[in-house]
Amino acid sequence: MAIIGNIIKGIIHASDIISGEYNAAEEQRAVLKNLLRTAEHTKFGKHYSFTGILNSNNLEKTFSAKVPFSDYNQITNNWWQHVQNGEENITWPNSPDYFALSSGTTGKTSKRIPVTDDMVKAIRNAGIQQVLALKNFNLPADFFEKEIMMLGSSTDLEEHNNALEGEISGISASNIPFWFQNYYKPGKQIAKIDDWDKRVQRIAEKASDWDIGALSGIPSWIELMLQKVIEYNNIKNIHEIWPNLQVYTSGGVAFGPYKKSFNALLGKPITVIDTYLASEGFIAFQQRPETDAMKLVTDNGIYFEFVPFNPDYIKPDGSLKQNAPALTISEVELNQDYVLILSSVAGAWRYIIGDTIEFTDIERAEIKITGRTKFFLNTVGSQLSVNKLNDAVQHLEKHFDIEIQEYTLCANRINDDFYHCWYLGTNAKFSNSKLASELDDFLMNANKNYKVARSKALEGVKVTTVLPSVFYEWSGSHKKKGGQVKMERVMGQERFAEWEDFVIANS
Repeated sequence: MAIIGNIIKGIIHASDIISGEYNAAEEQRAVLKNLLRTAEHTKFGKHYSFTGILNSNNLEKTFSAKVPFSDYNQITNNWWQHVQNGEENITWPNSPDYFALSSGTTGKTSKRIPVTDDMVKAIRNAGIQQVLALKNFNLPADFFEKEIMMLGSSTDLEEHNNALEGEISGISASNIPFWFQNYYKPGKQIAKIDDWDKRVQRIAEKASDWDIGALSGIPSWIELMLQKVIEYNNIKNIHEIWPNLQVYTSGGVAFGPYKKSFNALLGKPITVIDTYLASEGFIAFQQRPETDAMKLVTDNGIYFEFVPFNPDYIKPDGSLKQNAPALTISEVELNQDYVLILSSVAGAWRYIIGDTIEFTDIERAEIKITGRTKFFLNTVGSQLSVNKLNDAVQHLEKHFDIEIQEYTLCANRINDDFYHCWYLGTNAKFSNSKLASELDDFLMNANKNYKVARSKALEGVKVTTVLPSVFYEWSGSHKKKGGQVKMERVMGQERFAEWEDFVIANS
């Protein structure tokens, strides 16, 4: 009998008894008020008169009117460069203990995003909320006694200006509470290995010693790790070595495009739970099994705003025009794409994280990530979000019974005509022309703007298939493997030319 597991499960279920009625708007107002009060006497707070905002009749509207939107470059040039140089009380009291290094999907020089002690606590608190939500997934008691494999970037953080630097997954793992250490795998020593390939090799070697019940990490890197464990231990699927694996907590990107290839590595179905942990904070997590949408964490150090995703409000570099309207959580509508804006206990203020989301349930504050402001494919009026692109790839997998682990594309000009040029990462040998035709047909039926574009400026679709390993090596060449790096789904023409040169050199 799982005695400890039953105790933990009982505690989790008891949380329902003490939880009150949920009101996202009230929670968000309280968060904003606390943020403004805490940062009132920082240089940022004095510059934008947080005292005056706190004394206004309409806190949310005054805040949005007085404080401008900022992307990373804007807030860094004006404020965070001083924080990065070790100065105190710039956008948040004192100075941060950590900086999250993030080059996102662009592969350019790493951003250095402040991670304060308050943000570390907020991430931990959101993690506890996620654990408490497991009561909704009807997991057996013995699950709560199994070990958890958290695969992220190295926890061997580097010191710079009296702060530690690393990717957010490494920062989070280095702050695991003492009571969780016995459950956490691969453990402190292996997690510190900086070389991802060496770290995964050690995981494969130690895999038979562990009783893993849950996995956590970005799908592409988790897949590669599972493949290595299966190959090294000469088994058919991961459940032959981890028979009690029951849960996978996905994060960083939508799980849908990886579902088929991921399931091929399993011996039996497992529960997949989506999370939204970014370098800027723990934003949302899936709280119930009836949906794969995620609940915004509305009471825990992040205040959210939502700008309708309208091309008229977006600059070519993905940043927002300052006259773009920002809505509070009480003003949003269902099935509308929004640019996500956040202000946080890390000293981010009206920060454009770069993601677009939509609400699937307003009362529960549940969302889905629909794409990136920079990855919205609208060069010739096709208006395709990453969500629509993911749907098209999953359609190909189902229609042709193949696995497509990765993809990218570009609206590329060829002999004065525009084509959507796709690269699909798959081991399947298949006709590129048939894949292109099916992609084209699906998108024309799924998106009226794409259909109009195909009758005008968009000449056609081209598909090239390459091995999935080419995508992983591309990511590894621009940033360390296994971390928060995600494949860019849509590339500009200059970046796409680099990609095609890389493909030729590595195929």
